[in-house]
Amino acid sequence: MFPNMRRFKQELSQEDTIRILQENSYGVLALEGDDGYPYAVPLGYHYADGHIYFHGAKQGHKMTAIGTGCKASFCVVAQDKVVPSEFTTYFISAIAFGKVSIVEDESKKRAILEMIAEKYAPGDVAGREHEISKAWKAVCVFQLELEHMTGKAAMQVIREKKNQEK
Repeated sequence: MFPNMRRFKQELSQEDTIRILQENSYGVLALEGDDGYPYAVPLGYHYADGHIYFHGAKQGHKMTAIGTGCKASFCVVAQDKVVPSEFTTYFISAIAFGKVSIVEDESKKRAILEMIAEKYAPGDVAGREHEISKAWKAVCVFQLELEHMTGKAAMQVIREKKNQEK
């Protein structure tokens, strides 16, 4: 169903791909938007157990595009170092594919919001509880259940990693 990466020498391991999703703070969610136009929106997220979790308003373009569930992709760029002398960038990125759904269960919704809040404000339990309580009625929580993911890096990054492993 998903094609093999054409530049397979640049493909990262699943472990490295998961690490990219775990360690970064934002990504771009791509959905089918109005009239079939792609809709890509940058957002904060949390990765855990084969899912990408994020939140948003109960109304708006993202909510309309997601509807009751849809296929989506999610991209995270972990590094993008411009190298003018080579007319390129030394990049590291991950892309994931899956189906987005709304988290309806209230206890799961709260747990996910707590994970997201902990990621962005570690250790601030009081602040986290305040923000979640304040936004509770207006916030919607989503999960992207991953079906496929790949990571990719510039060849120079791959070479540097191999040299460090020696």
